[in-house]
Formats: sequence, structure tokens, C-alpha cells
Amino acid sequence: MCGRYSLTRRQQEISERFGLEQLLDEFKPRFNISPTQNVPVIVQEEEQKIITPYRWGLIPSWVKDLKTARQIINSRSETILEKPFFKRLVTKKRCLIPADGFYEWKKGANPKQKIPMWIHLVDKSLFAFAGIYDEWKSEEKSFRSYSIITCAANDVVAPVHDRMPVILPLELEDKWLDPEFKDPDEIVKMLVPYPNELVTMYQVSSDVNSAKTDQPHMTDQVEEGTADAAQDEPDSGQLRLQL
Repeated sequence: MCGRYSLTRRQQEISERFGLEQLLDEFKPRFNISPTQNVPVIVQEEEQKIITPYRWGLIPSWVKDLKTARQIINSRSETILEKPFFKRLVTKKRCLIPADGFYEWKKGANPKQKIPMWIHLVDKSLFAFAGIYDEWKSEEKSFRSYSIITCAANDVVAPVHDRMPVILPLELEDKWLDPEFKDPDEIVKMLVPYPNELVTMYQVSSDVNSAKTDQPHMTDQVEEGTADAAQDEPDSGQLRLQL
């Protein structure tokens, strides 16, 4: 499961890292991205990479009533080809989700307590989650929403959670976006845990537990075992669903 992540870099750095020709109209660094929020996503349109805000929490195009719709924030790599809807998205509507870290909570001494951990690359560089998206339309409005694909956790993340988001290697990002790349079996081969030696994590402030809080200190390391780090279960922000 991935229910929170960060994208703390400035627009120019994001643009240069992903080879984008344009910047977002409005963007500020984000330290606690939560479901249902609009977040930068990269897609390829007419041989050009485009970055634009999509809503986190996939709402299928065929949904009739938004009020009762289940928002799919994560999609399991192991079963993504089993349902026609997900198979269509993973072969035709793939996206990159820029990030520089994500959060998981490990068990504290008290079973009801969770300790927030910020998981990131060893060099703290930008990377991209593998994602799928869809577009919902009505007579009044339309919007795109996305889901982060998850896989089994690698050895670094496993002590905290049994799953992790799929982080794509830099050399596979363009292939992931390529609309001509449609072989389902080859696509799924890309959805694997990121190498252990490239991932690390440390304890952060329990302020990240609140989906309403988004401050720079949230990705700062705190001393292990401090009272600040071991608090009650984090709030969900909104519905956290994985299919």
C-alpha cells in the first residue's frame, strides 16, 4: 500500500529531470501528498511528455455516480491483467508519477502506535512511480485520475510493510510512457521491487499522520524512539483502496 508520498522539488528541477518542455501553471513543493488531491502526473501525448495535475484515486470512466464511486489509490501488479478494465489501462493509459519519497508506518512498542518512516532513494534523487489513469466525463465536467501500481516490498521496506509502490528505473521511464509498447506480459515484467541497495528510510515526525498538514519538516529525520515519532494510527485522509 502507498497512501502518502512527497514531491519536494521545485518545478525547474522536475522539468529537467524528466525532460519536460513546459512547467506547471502553479506548483509548490509537497511534503505530504494524500489521496483525492490533485498532483503532477506525466503522460506522453503526440510524442511529447506532458505534466499536468491529476486526481489521486482512480475513478473509472464508466462510473455513474461520483458520490458512491470507489477511488482506487493503488493497483496490485500481480492481478492487474486479470480484469479487462485494468488490463486496458495498463496497456493504453500509463503515466509516470514524480516523487522523491513515500511514507509507511511501522509498529511501535504499543500495538496501537505507528511510527512514520520516510522511504526514499539513497541519494534522495527524484524518481517516478508506475501509474495508470482514466478520464471521467459528464455533461458538466471532466477530469483525469490515477492509481499507483504496487508490488511486493523489497528487503528494505518489508520490515515496515509487505508492499511498496513500483519505482521505475530511469532507463525504463520512456518505455513505460511509449503508446506503442502494448504487450501486457512485457509490461508486467517491469512491475518489480526496486533494488535493495538503492533504497533507504528513516523515522520522521508524526505530523505526517494528518492528511491536512503539509510542511517542509515532514521529511526531516527524527531520533528513533522519540515520543514525537510514535503516535496513534495515521488518519486515512480519504478512502484508501487497493484492487
